[in-house]
Amino acid sequence: MEKYSNSRDILAKLVSFPTVSRDTNLPLVEWVESYLESFGIASERIPSPCGTKAHLYAQTGPNIDGGVILSGHTDVVPVEGQNWSTDPWALTERDGKLFGRGSCDMKGFDALALLAMARASTRPLMRPLQLALSFDEEVGCVAVVDLVETMLGALPRAREVIVGEPTMMRVVTGHKGGLGYRVHVRGFEVHSSLLPYGVSAIMQAAKLIEWANQRNAENVARTPSELAAPFEPPFTTLHVGTIEGGTAHNITAKDCHFFIEFRFVPGESPEEWASLFEAKAAELTAEMQKIHPDTGIDLTRGFGLPALTPETDGPAETLARRLTGDNGRHVVSYGTEGSQFQTRGYSTVICGPGDIAQAHQPDEFLSLEQLAAGEAFMDRLLDTLCA
Repeated sequence: MEKYSNSRDILAKLVSFPTVSRDTNLPLVEWVESYLESFGIASERIPSPCGTKAHLYAQTGPNIDGGVILSGHTDVVPVEGQNWSTDPWALTERDGKLFGRGSCDMKGFDALALLAMARASTRPLMRPLQLALSFDEEVGCVAVVDLVETMLGALPRAREVIVGEPTMMRVVTGHKGGLGYRVHVRGFEVHSSLLPYGVSAIMQAAKLIEWANQRNAENVARTPSELAAPFEPPFTTLHVGTIEGGTAHNITAKDCHFFIEFRFVPGESPEEWASLFEAKAAELTAEMQKIHPDTGIDLTRGFGLPALTPETDGPAETLARRLTGDNGRHVVSYGTEGSQFQTRGYSTVICGPGDIAQAHQPDEFLSLEQLAAGEAFMDRLLDTLCA
């Protein structure tokens, strides 16, 4: 493993694994296991239910409470349909930038975390350094729950968690939560000239979508709470991104499918939003079934992610600010796995190299400057753990 003595080489190796969320990440996990083992660091896997993926966690340093977790995900989004000027699975340097799928989101941080673990193994740590690498972050941030809960039972409890999503090394202390539903509206087909005797799934779906529009209008008009005010936009949003259904222009639609997502601000309850939405669907179902009993609205919960709430005098924020020198107030509207750690009692911040604007884009890149800033951050972290 002498070849992988710097973060750039480690990043190149990680990028070479095409760990798109729909595919396996096991070759990458196997390589990470070997890399850590070469420094005397034992690691553990947590297999996915299907057996084609795995989380990985590890620790170096004294076996005591009060350590730091470096949290990253191993999966990336697809490249199909994107116009890349380089091979997305081969790290390419050009004009001070490192191009490759996942270089920014977030294998750059993963590489830094692995190098930090290796360097930590030779340092006189007074507190442990722990590593958490997950799968399926890009499809909902839910799979990581098994990783977090397993680490709680298997390792000494860490005091701070640093989730390395790209923030340009700024300290992000809050993000919105998310809730999603797959919606299937079941109608009853008649000729459109007999509209009152049928149930159009599309037209009923439109009522539910209009309910979402009304909630958005109310949220825009409401004065933001103190927790919501720093966000852009400073309120919860409801959004329908895809919809399909219908048979013909002159037949009331038998089926309509769409997906709705809620991006809610800290301080608001996902369960409250879920209850409101489910109640509206039940109300419409009752109206539909007055015309025909076989109609209705079926709801299937998709992703559900808590919001990350800024902490008062949080240890993770204090540590990250000391390591970066960043005293600004930063929150983001996208979600991360950080809130899954926070809701289980960990003090958590988001701080990592790269610009989120690069995430999921063709020619995704991480600048050499940001990689160097991340490496300096890790060196300062190790010094802190040795103090």
